[in-house]
Amino acid sequence: MQINQNLTPADLLPDLERFWAVSGQKINSLNENYDSAKGSPVFTVKGEYTTRGWTEWTQGFQYGAEILQFDATGDASFLEMGRKNTLEKMAPHVTHFGVHDHGFNNVSTYGNLLRLMNEGKIPENEWERNFYVMALQASSAVQAKRWTALPAGGYIYSFNGPHSLFADTIRSLRALAVGHQLGHSLMGENDKSTSLLERVVQHAQTTADYAVFYGEGRDFYDEWGRTAHESIFNLNDGNYRCPNSQQGFSPFTTWTRGLSWIMVGAPEQLEFLQTIDDAELEPLGGREAIEAMLLKMAKATNDFFIKYTATDGIPYWDTGALDTHKLGEDVYERESEPFNDAEPVDSSAAAIGVQGLIRLGRYLNNKEAGSGDHYIQAGLTTMKTLLGDKYLSLDESHQGLILHSVYHRPNGWDYIPEGQTVPCGESSMWGDYHAREAALYIQRLANDEPYYKFYL
Repeated sequence: MQINQNLTPADLLPDLERFWAVSGQKINSLNENYDSAKGSPVFTVKGEYTTRGWTEWTQGFQYGAEILQFDATGDASFLEMGRKNTLEKMAPHVTHFGVHDHGFNNVSTYGNLLRLMNEGKIPENEWERNFYVMALQASSAVQAKRWTALPAGGYIYSFNGPHSLFADTIRSLRALAVGHQLGHSLMGENDKSTSLLERVVQHAQTTADYAVFYGEGRDFYDEWGRTAHESIFNLNDGNYRCPNSQQGFSPFTTWTRGLSWIMVGAPEQLEFLQTIDDAELEPLGGREAIEAMLLKMAKATNDFFIKYTATDGIPYWDTGALDTHKLGEDVYERESEPFNDAEPVDSSAAAIGVQGLIRLGRYLNNKEAGSGDHYIQAGLTTMKTLLGDKYLSLDESHQGLILHSVYHRPNGWDYIPEGQTVPCGESSMWGDYHAREAALYIQRLANDEPYYKFYL
């Protein structure tokens, strides 16, 4: 990656103004033209959002985008969309016991609305506040119940079953963190209460121990920052067995969207822990050890992204996919090429990773001035590319916002346009949402507005 060391958040404000105008048009188009009876919109085919019945993990991004649009622009019509859709359609996601995605669906909707009320951007209303709080408390307990206990710690297991830890799920720790701040816990048999904060820390520790590699010789391909999408455990004795990948190329290569979830999930938890008293962390291992674990994981994954990403900050979908060699040995020494004939890029990994880079940089700078600048500039460089004509979807007939996203390459779910040999030109609900989240985050930094965060 070739990092622009001179960019500031304020430098992106003209691009962000255009971005939000395009974003609003896309949201309105989706509301006017998408048939919600088909299920949640997931990714586009020929520029139109379609669904894919795998798990219901994207609807919160759809309605959360409406809330973010209001937050960024002040246009109350988007607030009313987000409120109405959250009220009418998100309840099943609060009590969905079959997914590991509560942080995606419910913090993006109920959580953003509660945040806006806390910030005074929407009027205080006791009953409305209680509605958001109750939804977030319930969501946090439902997510925490999806638990596999290990001899030391445990993890929230994926939709594949109790043997399966996904890299993605570190970002769903948002739900548990908010629930803990709201004074909630997981109540079980005989009224046994389990701390949600404990489960945040234990899941993060398991992810750090098994989903992230540090060049310490765990296997032949061990490298600083490499990640495995899935980690498999033997439930008979709790032992770790092997890495695996559901959506990446192999267990021993890095699927870059899985990488990006950890890139942002770890720094966010570092920020969240600044709101927690030392006394609460002491029985969980103590602040020093917990923060060291999260920081190592954050630095490793963000470093890997910088090393194995095109010069403009957009990664290819997997760092070791079958035909990556056809892109040439200099693939990371030139700009990304979404219309190549070998392997697709994944702009959604970049959109998610932006916040990881900047949040990590700011965390480090708070510890030692200047020590995190490298990461901040990398995040701004990546965002500058996403806001440009190559990746921003300027065609009003295209419902997506950020082009060249990839969903499930191994399953062949992504649309390949006529005349092309790899997926390109399409968008995803998670890519579009996280581009909006990153845009709001940077806009607030530029305008010296309240820091954008998921926690209270």
